[in-house]
Amino acid sequence: MNQSTLKTRLAVFMFLQYFIWGSWYVSMGAYLANTLKFEGGQIGLAYGAFAIGAMISPFLVGLIADRWFASEKLLAVLGIAGGIVLCMLPSYTSFSSFYPMLIAYCALYVPTLALGNSLSLHHLENAKADFPQVKMLSAVGWIAGLVALNWSFGAESPKQFYLAGGASILFGLFSLFLPHTPPKKTGADVSLGDLLGLDAIALLKKPSYAIFILCMFLICIPLYFYFVNLSIYLTELKWDNMLVKTSFAQISDIIFFLLLPVFLKRFGYKVTIFMGIACWVLRYFALAESTGAAGAQTALIFAAILLHGACYDFLFIAGQLYVDDEANERIRGAAQGFIAFILWGVGAFVGTLLAGKVLQAHKLDAPSSNGLAHDWDAVWSTPGWLAVGVLVVFLIFFKNPTGAKQPN
Repeated sequence: MNQSTLKTRLAVFMFLQYFIWGSWYVSMGAYLANTLKFEGGQIGLAYGAFAIGAMISPFLVGLIADRWFASEKLLAVLGIAGGIVLCMLPSYTSFSSFYPMLIAYCALYVPTLALGNSLSLHHLENAKADFPQVKMLSAVGWIAGLVALNWSFGAESPKQFYLAGGASILFGLFSLFLPHTPPKKTGADVSLGDLLGLDAIALLKKPSYAIFILCMFLICIPLYFYFVNLSIYLTELKWDNMLVKTSFAQISDIIFFLLLPVFLKRFGYKVTIFMGIACWVLRYFALAESTGAAGAQTALIFAAILLHGACYDFLFIAGQLYVDDEANERIRGAAQGFIAFILWGVGAFVGTLLAGKVLQAHKLDAPSSNGLAHDWDAVWSTPGWLAVGVLVVFLIFFKNPTGAKQPN
C-alpha cells in the first residue's frame, strides 16, 4: 500500500473512531439526567465507565493484540461488537442494567484508541510529520458526530446510541481495509509490569517528574466536571443546537494543536503546561460567572468552550511529549502506558465520580427563577478552586527538565 493511500485510509479510520465517541459522550449526561432521570452520582459513575475501560485496555492490548491477533482484525471485532452493545443500550433504562452494559461497551472501545495509534505509527514512513495530519481528522470526526446527533435525534434521545452503534459497525468493517499488522510478541511472556508500564516507576525518583505525575492526576479530578455536567447545564439553559455549539471546542483543539510546537519551543514545558492548567481555571470560573450574568451569559459559555484547545493540548499533549523526553528508549512505551493509566483510568474515574456527587449535592429543591434545577455557580466553582490548587502546586514545585530536548 503506497503512503498516499495509507494516509487516506488512516484519516478515514480516525474520523470514524471519533465520530462514534462524539455522537454519544457529550450528550449522554443530558440523556441520563432528563430522559432516564438518573441522579447526579449515577451520572458521574456512568461517565466513569470510560475510565474503567481505560484501566482494562492495557490488559486487552497487551495480552491479545501484542501476542495473538493482527491489530486490524482485532479492531474489526472490537468495532462490530461495540456497535452491537451500543444498539442494545436504549433498551436498558434502569441504572442497574444500563451501567454494566456501558462498562462493557467502553471496555470494547477504549482499546481501539491505543491500537489505532500504534498501527498508524507502525506503518507511516515519516510518523512525526504524517501522524499529526492523520490524527487531526479525529477532531473533525468528533465535530461530525455532534452535528449529526444535533440535526437528527437530539441530546436527550436514546437514538444517539443507534447512531453511534451504526458508526461503530462501519468502523469495524472499515478496519479490515487497514494494512496487515501482525502481533509483535507472539509466544513472548507479558508481565503485569509490562501491561501497566511499571518499568517507568523509576522515573518517579526525579522530584519534578513525580510532581508532574501528581499534578496530572489531580487536574483530572476537576477536568471531568466539564464533560459530565456541560450538556446538563446547557439543556437547563434551553440552548438551541447545543451540540453544534459545543463542537466549537474541537475547532479550538485543531488551532491549538498547530500552535503547540511554537509555544513549546518558545516557552518550554513548565510555562506551556502551566498555561494549560490556568486555562482550566479560567474555563470553570467563566462557567460559574455565566450563571449570574445576563447579557454576558452566552459569551462566557462560548469562551469556556473555545478554551478547550489550550486546556487539552497545552496540558495533556505537552505532558505526553514531556514524558517522552524524560524516558529513555527502553522504557518510553512503558512511561506512556503508565501516564495513560493515571490520566484516563484512575484520574478519570475519581474525577467523574466526584463531578456526579457535586452535581447531586447542589440539586435545588425547586427550580430557580430562571428555570435551573441546580446551583450551577457552586457546581462550576468547585472544580475551579480545585484547579487553582493544582496550579499553585505545579508552579512552586515543578522544575523545567534540564537537558531534555524541546520539540522543533
